[in-house]
Amino acid sequence: MAARRIPTTLDGPFRPVTRRLDPSLRRGSDDLPIDHPRLARKVRPPFPEQIALAASYSPSSIWVSWITGDAQIGTNVTPADPSTVASEVWYGEESGKYSFLERGTATVYSQLYPFRGLLNYTSGVIHHVRLQGLKTATRYYYKCGDSSLMALSKEHSFVTLPSCGPRYPHRIAVIGDLGLTSNSTRGKGAPCFSCAFPDAPIRETYQPRWDAWGRFMEPVISKIPMMVIEGNHEIEPQVDGLTFKSYLARFAVPSQECGSNSNFYYSFNAGGVHFIMLGAYVDYNMTGAQYAWLRTDLHHVNRQVTPWVVAAWHPPWYNSYSSHYQEFECMRQEMEGLLYNHGVDIVFSGHVHAYERMNRVFNYALDPCGPVYITVGDGGNIEKVDVEFADDNRKCPSESDNIPEYGGVCHLNFTSGPAKGKFCWETQPEWSAFRESSFGHGILEVINSTYALWTWHRNQDAYKESRKGDQIYIVRQPELCFMKSAKITSEN
Repeated sequence: MAARRIPTTLDGPFRPVTRRLDPSLRRGSDDLPIDHPRLARKVRPPFPEQIALAASYSPSSIWVSWITGDAQIGTNVTPADPSTVASEVWYGEESGKYSFLERGTATVYSQLYPFRGLLNYTSGVIHHVRLQGLKTATRYYYKCGDSSLMALSKEHSFVTLPSCGPRYPHRIAVIGDLGLTSNSTRGKGAPCFSCAFPDAPIRETYQPRWDAWGRFMEPVISKIPMMVIEGNHEIEPQVDGLTFKSYLARFAVPSQECGSNSNFYYSFNAGGVHFIMLGAYVDYNMTGAQYAWLRTDLHHVNRQVTPWVVAAWHPPWYNSYSSHYQEFECMRQEMEGLLYNHGVDIVFSGHVHAYERMNRVFNYALDPCGPVYITVGDGGNIEKVDVEFADDNRKCPSESDNIPEYGGVCHLNFTSGPAKGKFCWETQPEWSAFRESSFGHGILEVINSTYALWTWHRNQDAYKESRKGDQIYIVRQPELCFMKSAKITSEN
């Protein structure tokens, strides 16, 4: 049997295709119980747990993070003193031989509620250490913890990212809205935490689940860097209007190294790919700090060194599902032109709990130089998979629906094309190439400076290795598109 030819974006734009939820599958599942063995603490204090890696701006540097000590829950909680335990990483190029030592910083955070019945939380000690001066594409072995307390972790290892230029990461996993359900962990558990407190403006604020998630992820992210960007579930309001405390404390990102000075948006390089992570829940207006940083960051990208530019943020701009339809239209109107003019190649988003890949598009019009927008918010969130489309009969949201949790409302009727004058299309939009209501994840494999293979895998196909939910070669056309964007920029 002849091998199936994998399509490329040069074959597009593609006729829109929809694959609805398989009726034999459940739409979702509950969270794993907090006492599930896979979420249990594996070491005793003061030994490190929840060990995680994150890339720095340069491939010659990497962040190591972990937590020591016990979190506390109660009406009156006293934060731990971070100075009582050191933040050390011992590392080297040979297993068992740790020639280098790097020290870092430690912090704690608290989640405090002004609502009766909700118990307060204060974290264990959270450590972040940045290793610098590493060789690229090299395996290092490391232990972390406090040597003075004889409390170092077991040995872990990682391979640094390739240097910028003609080399590329082998495989990049992309996943959004990853929860702790059976769809995201591969039980009945703690259901919607906020449901018991309907008057409290809270979401996933039950902080012990952060610790459970860190334990569950450690076997992977202690070996492979994980890069995160905030979403609406990380807002987590508490007393005095504080938000995002857990997100800001738990995750190390290269904000200082890339010049953003904000953990809400940053960039980094991985071989010949420049990644940009944008924040949708902080100021994204043209007059704001994020936009100014983004403009500078894009201006300094050398496409001879990093030919690919890949961006990501939580809520999608292009989305044909009823859920979150046109929710972040304001952000699109502020930022899309900047990304287009600088030739951003691919954009990943989540938020919508389903899968959708767009044809190349700019300002709702098919455009061979627009990015390939991909929604991959199907990681297994407890809120279940989205199944309704805005073009289904009577499923078009009203213009008062889908109000964003940050920013203004810019819902619009289309000004051209088959949906001219309407808020929703009556059929699947021409810019939506493929959509499917299934849980899953994606893998990006950058082949060279012009070709990258994108593959989306459904969860239900996990034991069918030959099955691919969606697969396409994304092809850059720098000669065509850079000339076009330069012309638009000069006209503007």
